[in-house]
Amino acid sequence: MAADLRIGELSRRTGVSTELLRAWERRYDLLRPERSAGGYRLYSADDEQRVRAMNAALARGLSAGEAAKAAAGDGPAELPSPATLVDALASFDDVGAHAALDRLLSALTLETVLRESVLPALHELGERWQRGEITIGQEHFASNLLRGRLLGLARGWDRGSGRRALLACPAGEQHDLSLIAFGLALREHGWRITFLGADTPITTIEETASALRPDLVVVAAVDAAKLSACAAELRELAARFPLALAGSADVEALVEQTGADHLALGPVEAAAAVGAA
Repeated sequence: MAADLRIGELSRRTGVSTELLRAWERRYDLLRPERSAGGYRLYSADDEQRVRAMNAALARGLSAGEAAKAAAGDGPAELPSPATLVDALASFDDVGAHAALDRLLSALTLETVLRESVLPALHELGERWQRGEITIGQEHFASNLLRGRLLGLARGWDRGSGRRALLACPAGEQHDLSLIAFGLALREHGWRITFLGADTPITTIEETASALRPDLVVVAAVDAAKLSACAAELRELAARFPLALAGSADVEALVEQTGADHLALGPVEAAAAVGAA
């Protein structure tokens, strides 16, 4: 097919900047230009089609490398499903669970892995535990493996010069996996994260906020009663710092009492909303 497009025209047609097109050509061999008599790179309709395919693959959550393979017609290998990850975790299969996470993280964006694999796996394991289909030991194994893996991804999430979020669970609340996922997703939007984690007294959160002056404080609890127990302290915290409550659908009344905002969406979606604000 004739190559008659200059890179500026290819950029205009696809909506991809010339700088990014050059990077895709250099890193992934996505574009195969010919040289004009004057030495200019000229691109074909096939190049344009591969760029559009790359954009579509990125929109599906593929990493840039995997998206380039898909655009070139090589297609990514089949990825582990959430059920595969759940089965490995429920079977105490440390190697299998890590292998599944390795494959997912190499092929997909972090937000996609969180939204489509890790959080659904957590939900499914919780449902199985409530139905008596897995033991406390299995649930603890799965939670600790995922928690360790996510915190490994969180190394250095306070670097940079973006806005800062302070994340914590109130006293008595031990479940912080969704809060870690929120922090990882928010970091993808350029925020810096300070994570205090589970079972943190509100006085400790306030002391830390006073020292760091964060742009947002998020207090999350799976059990809304853990938030209700410190409603007066949360109201004082909200009077001094931007505060959002998360993790439970039953906090609307508490939000009104304290003057806090409510992060009512899932962790990844809530992070996107905060990041866009």
